[in-house]
Amino acid sequence: MKVDVLLGLQWGDEGKGKVVDVLTPHYDVIARFQGGPNAGHTLEFNNIKQVLHTIPSGIFRENKMNVIGNGVVLDPSVFKKEIESISKIGIELGDNLIISKKAHLILPTHRLLDAASEAAKGDTKIGSTLKGIGPTYRDKIGRDGLRVGDLLENFDEKYTRLKTLHIQQLEKFYNFDYQEKLNEFEKEWFEGIEVLKKFQLVNTEHYINNALKTEKSVIAEGAQGTMLDIDFGSYPFVTSSNTICAGACTGLGIAPQKIGKVFGIFKAYCTRVGMGPFPTELFDQDGQNMRDVGNEYGSTTGRPRRCGWIDLVALNYSIMINGVTDLIMMKADVLDDFETIKVATAYKINGETTTEFPYDLSGVDIEPVYEELPGWNSPLTGVTSENEFPDALKNYIKFLEEKTGVPITIVSVGPNRNQTIIRK
Repeated sequence: MKVDVLLGLQWGDEGKGKVVDVLTPHYDVIARFQGGPNAGHTLEFNNIKQVLHTIPSGIFRENKMNVIGNGVVLDPSVFKKEIESISKIGIELGDNLIISKKAHLILPTHRLLDAASEAAKGDTKIGSTLKGIGPTYRDKIGRDGLRVGDLLENFDEKYTRLKTLHIQQLEKFYNFDYQEKLNEFEKEWFEGIEVLKKFQLVNTEHYINNALKTEKSVIAEGAQGTMLDIDFGSYPFVTSSNTICAGACTGLGIAPQKIGKVFGIFKAYCTRVGMGPFPTELFDQDGQNMRDVGNEYGSTTGRPRRCGWIDLVALNYSIMINGVTDLIMMKADVLDDFETIKVATAYKINGETTTEFPYDLSGVDIEPVYEELPGWNSPLTGVTSENEFPDALKNYIKFLEEKTGVPITIVSVGPNRNQTIIRK
């Protein structure tokens, strides 16, 4: 058995949660391998809308094991709220959720350091969600971090040591007013710690590899998107972890030869949240229509997403980096009312045309080179099979498959679980 991987190919918010939820009936284990609670996966089913931040999206399916892997950074206060929210709709979590002892904890002071660091950057800020994720990964790399497994031994001592170190940074380096917020954050955080301790804290790398040995099927669920990868994204406007397929190996403890299918998710157009370059961004009514029809507002932050046409230079780059075997196109219905759909197939930089993704998007003047295709001008939300696709949509899909060299195996035509068309 091999681990299939599902990840985003753009700047995040592609709809990974919905697709994992749709695919989970075919898997025994659903594992989250990186990122923190800045990622919000929205799922809609049975007239219920639920947003997940840390817990894998398979939690709403029966008889599935959900794993929070070592590559994740976990905020106990957010985790507690998530558990409570899920409980309100009648789903109780117990043996179906396990958490890696090696996952790092986001401390209250990490959130304060995040805010202080962003404030200090002024006009050069990167648009952090202020969830404390960057400082937590910084401590992890600096070998100062606090891990979930530390809850089991000398926890108070370890927590006090790291908290003291952070306060020194807040006072001496940032001159940041922190005390009022710290008291508020700590209260919620320690309540979350008590909830966290009720779950199985295990060496999840052993669990997943043993699951493969016993012929169990596993899907690894990524957060954010490829263009936010710390190494290969649009640096420095990126997240703090490896969002690409290789991150599943380090974030779960599986060998590269254990990777099976790689499902790459993309929107029929493109969005981005926060700061950073976005070559195909639209500032006109077309962009606003995408935002309104697609409800393009962050599920975690509520921030309006920047919208633009699909970018095949970036998409093909993501496909290459991840070794994508299957493409999944989301939100095709958002383009229902467009007369013409544009696709960026190249960049023009300093007068030269290229299809190669550049080293730095920020420091250059990029002009997208577009090809235009006719829109389908008909509603897709009631479509139940590929046979009902308008010809213009079929042509759009064919065009994208030819340009990427990868089949589009799933097309989403609405937010609900049953608005997902699996192509033959």
